[in-house]
Amino acid sequence: MTRALLALLLLIAAFVPAPASAQALLGGDDGKPLEIYADDGIEWRREERVYIAHGNAKAIKEDTEIRANELRAYYSGSGDGSGDIYKVEAIGAVVITSPDGKAYGDRGVYDVKSQVMVLTGKDLKLLTKGDTVTARDSLEYWQAKGLAVARGAAQVIRVDPQKNTKNVLRADVMTATFMQIAGKQEMRVVDAYDNVEIITPCDYVSGDRGRYLVQEQIALVTGNVKITSGNNQLNGDEAEVNLVTGISTLKGDRVKGLLIPNKDGDKKAPDGGKTEDPKKNDDQKQPLPGSCG
Repeated sequence: MTRALLALLLLIAAFVPAPASAQALLGGDDGKPLEIYADDGIEWRREERVYIAHGNAKAIKEDTEIRANELRAYYSGSGDGSGDIYKVEAIGAVVITSPDGKAYGDRGVYDVKSQVMVLTGKDLKLLTKGDTVTARDSLEYWQAKGLAVARGAAQVIRVDPQKNTKNVLRADVMTATFMQIAGKQEMRVVDAYDNVEIITPCDYVSGDRGRYLVQEQIALVTGNVKITSGNNQLNGDEAEVNLVTGISTLKGDRVKGLLIPNKDGDKKAPDGGKTEDPKKNDDQKQPLPGSCG
């Protein structure tokens, strides 16, 4: 979870130029070339003030690449191509690739003035090393604010192949805030809003809101908090989840617990310590592979 949405930032920022003349689309205002390829050619529609790369279009800038069925760049001003680019679109089978990962969608739109990139489609997904981010409605990056947003059934899955475990964070909407640290953009905080769920190999935690502190690898959940571990359930105002140890702690003045001991006296959950996802019937919401140990 610590780098997943950051990768989306890097993928977009490396590709999209700042406001510049239409000619800068091919050269880039930072002096670094942008190569564009298309099976069916590149079209310049002067009256519509748009450049269009048709058929398996591909744009490459350094080690970042965007592929789509079609790429469009819209510019303002006169029809001679000297105006400023105000919008860039990638349409159909969009794949954004960089050393940090890959993002998938059906359509990507970058508004140059507001510096906002929005990726939409049926199978929105961002893959990085160990992380998978999915959303139903959109994946966004607000460049000026240093903010990434996943909207609609947002989910981040963090896999630890060495321990054969995974941690899952879900919410209706998730935002990731970035800061400039030593010349690099680093994710500092992830906020989760509405129907928040955190699933670790040991516990299932739900609540109204959540905040993930990236450096500390601590998640805080507030509002109607429930912690389920095996047959036991704790209810309270606030929970702290340590994603390193997998231990969840309930806090607050109002704490209520329902503890059901196993008949054989084993302290582990009946399934041998494995905590299953309550929504396991969904294809994307399978039981966790690890165990509490």
